[in-house]
Amino acid sequence: MLDVRRLRLLRELKIRGTLAGVAEALAYSPSSVSQQLALLEKEVGVPLLHKVGRRVQLTPQAEILVEHTTHLLERLERAEAEITASLTTVSGTVRVAVFQSAAHALIPRALSYLAEDYPALRIEITEREPERGLFEVSARDFDLVLAEQYPGHTRAHWPDLDRVYLATDALRLAAPPRPAGALPGGLDTPAGYDRLRGLDTLEDASALPWVMEPRGTASREWATQLCRAAGFEPDVRFETADLMAHIRFIESGNAVGLLPDLVWAGKAPALRLLHLPGAPHRTLFSAARRSSANRPGVIAVREALARAVTKVAAPTVTNPLPPPD
Repeated sequence: MLDVRRLRLLRELKIRGTLAGVAEALAYSPSSVSQQLALLEKEVGVPLLHKVGRRVQLTPQAEILVEHTTHLLERLERAEAEITASLTTVSGTVRVAVFQSAAHALIPRALSYLAEDYPALRIEITEREPERGLFEVSARDFDLVLAEQYPGHTRAHWPDLDRVYLATDALRLAAPPRPAGALPGGLDTPAGYDRLRGLDTLEDASALPWVMEPRGTASREWATQLCRAAGFEPDVRFETADLMAHIRFIESGNAVGLLPDLVWAGKAPALRLLHLPGAPHRTLFSAARRSSANRPGVIAVREALARAVTKVAAPTVTNPLPPPD
């Protein structure tokens, strides 16, 4: 009988690509991973790995084992889910990967619901970019991921993961509010206000400095294409994945940007928000492994997130900034 734990190590090597990656993911030492895989080779009786430079590569026989191991782990997880579902108390641990604005707007309220309804259920939250979160749920590092999808950009579909719609989230042009005093050098100086007075459309922001998320992210690609469709190349002077930092750059009068409504967490926005052409929105969804999606804990977290979404009110979209006195 083959050792399931060693089979899992082989599958992890297939997923993560290196022995060091397997060791880091499972909190083993690289030498321990190598020893366990060597024992698995003895159990199977055929070579499972061969060296390619400094890396190792799976043999065709190892690939066969990985495919069977994937099905085996799914069956074991389904069995665990059925046993858990037969209990009267929802308990255990659910590990959730979330992106930043969801962690800010939805998770605190959802955790309060879960603590009240399922006190025996432990929830662990870790911030992850959606693409990485989807991979890590498939790799069994997490049980559930909360992800986003921007217009014109479809997240990769993982065959072992389901996908459950959560909400749509409007995207808007964000501009500085009118401050009590002007800050030197920013858009909120008298000269800056001359430029902001006519800011009513996306095209009006063509000559202004922008803050956007890093290159290569879905939000950056969408924002850049939106500006290009409006006839200009955005002057991106500030680049960060932290949407709270976006708000500060814009609020201080140093930039304009594109923000989702969820970032306000149902509270009054600190910025002026303007409609965008076509009323674009991003889609929020959760994904879990199909083999564990029926676990009571996973179902409870999804239900709490759905309840939390209904409590987040959309922010008010303001009119163009009036001329300063």
